[in-house]
Amino acid sequence: MKEEITRLIQQALDSLVAQGELPDDIAPQVQIDRTRDKSHGDLASNIALTLAKPARKKPRDLAAMICAALPAATLVARTEIAGPGFINFFLSDSSHQAVVRDILEQRDRYGTSNAGGGRKVQVEFVSANPTGPLHVGHGRGAAVGDSICRLLTATGWDVSSEFYYNDAGAQINNLALSVQARCKGLEPDSPQWPQDGYRGDYIIELAKAYLNGDKVDAEDQHVIGSGNPDDLDDIRKFAVAYLRREQDLDLKAFAVHFDVYFLESSLYRDGEVEATVQRLVERDHTYEKEGAMWLRTTDFGDDKDRVMRKSDGGYTYFLPDVAYHLNKWRRGFVRVINEQGADHHSTVTRVRAGLQALEQDIPQGWPDYVLHQMVTVMRHGQEVKLSKRAGSYLTLRELIDEVGRDATRYFLVARAASSQLTFDIDLALSQSNDNPVYYIQYAHARTCSVMRKLAEQGWHWQAETALQHLDQLTEEQERALLRRLDRYPEIVASAALNSEPHTIATYLRELAGDFHAWYNGHKMLVDDSPLRDARVALSEAVRQVIANGLGLLGVSAPEAM
Repeated sequence: MKEEITRLIQQALDSLVAQGELPDDIAPQVQIDRTRDKSHGDLASNIALTLAKPARKKPRDLAAMICAALPAATLVARTEIAGPGFINFFLSDSSHQAVVRDILEQRDRYGTSNAGGGRKVQVEFVSANPTGPLHVGHGRGAAVGDSICRLLTATGWDVSSEFYYNDAGAQINNLALSVQARCKGLEPDSPQWPQDGYRGDYIIELAKAYLNGDKVDAEDQHVIGSGNPDDLDDIRKFAVAYLRREQDLDLKAFAVHFDVYFLESSLYRDGEVEATVQRLVERDHTYEKEGAMWLRTTDFGDDKDRVMRKSDGGYTYFLPDVAYHLNKWRRGFVRVINEQGADHHSTVTRVRAGLQALEQDIPQGWPDYVLHQMVTVMRHGQEVKLSKRAGSYLTLRELIDEVGRDATRYFLVARAASSQLTFDIDLALSQSNDNPVYYIQYAHARTCSVMRKLAEQGWHWQAETALQHLDQLTEEQERALLRRLDRYPEIVASAALNSEPHTIATYLRELAGDFHAWYNGHKMLVDDSPLRDARVALSEAVRQVIANGLGLLGVSAPEAM
């Protein structure tokens, strides 16, 4: 609708220019917004306010001229000038009803676009250290990141999803030492237990598998345990592969797929870390202090300079992060989105600064970041903190096993990533209207039941015939549904642009509410065949949009519940 109104306004402006009422050098930026109060119409524009000064006219006078110059269109029932010069558009019933035709013709394409133009975008998410099972925080990252990928694909981007494995550094050594300790029969309370060792039961399982000589297949890694408790290097390789496989299984249970699995160790193996250091040195952005090498990140917007190489010769996490993102840039991604936990907030400025220091024509503010806040899991009013298997945190798999994949994915994506999230297990399990995912899925199941009941009554329905009777949809609750359905493409476009999949979850809950209210208040399968056909068509349109929206969240759309 917005596009059509924009075209009508532009035609009116062109006409006024041709008549000499407006200067021919104006460059109008037509903005159309949806009204919050339906008494003010459906859409509104401030074009008269923005053009009043260059046109040398009073805003309300100019608004009246624009309204008078608008071409005749069945889309608009009437216009109204409000306040200092806003133009409110009241759309016709037929324009609202036309959305049903659009949906039934486009089906699963409704809401999609080519806004991305086939440009390459990479979304990195989860990227958990291979030191244990995925926890619920990783699950939130997975739900948000995967939904962002689905949104970008729906809006015409060439999407690549990536999991970055931090398989180098102290945490991997701690993992190896922990498994070795278990292989030698040590307990966490033993004096010989590694100081920063991992204590969960999964370490016991891992040690048994290594001693048994099990084979592990994980993406590009295929490892067989030697069973030698003294070979720390072999234990390290086996442990990383074992936990990578564990995480792969967690993600599979969550219906999350990655196109690329990138190993931090490859940056060292392929010389990219050293090459990054050399380039920064050559560009004269480094200096030595107290035996360490520093990068002048303050020259590029950071609050303080950052250590790249410590006095003991080891690199900080900051440096391989810069090397990794240079690698992303060289792979041709015009847009990169990093979905990470809020604990990565401090890395944003320094990584961007490091990339600018490389002088590779990387745009400022590249890459984008989506940082999710922590998740608190509740059961019976009490926080759930511990897991026997993981030792110190609730695993994603445990949550999926308890409440199901659909509820887990919906709840983890339903709030803005920047907001802390309370996951109520009791609510997620409830079959009530208070449970938003149940409420939405039940609406979809209800629309499917309409078609089944139609067949049971022996009535035949065809979309082509039904579309001829959309003028029957005149009840206020039907108008509310039509307006809601019309907004869906805008919601998808905005969610993709701003990396905000939670807006899809909110929209679906509101759409389900509108549908349930209409369904409960009006009989659909009436004897009046034109009215029946039109209402079934509206129900089918709702079904399609709910299915499309749930698909963007990775949630199923059941036909019966």
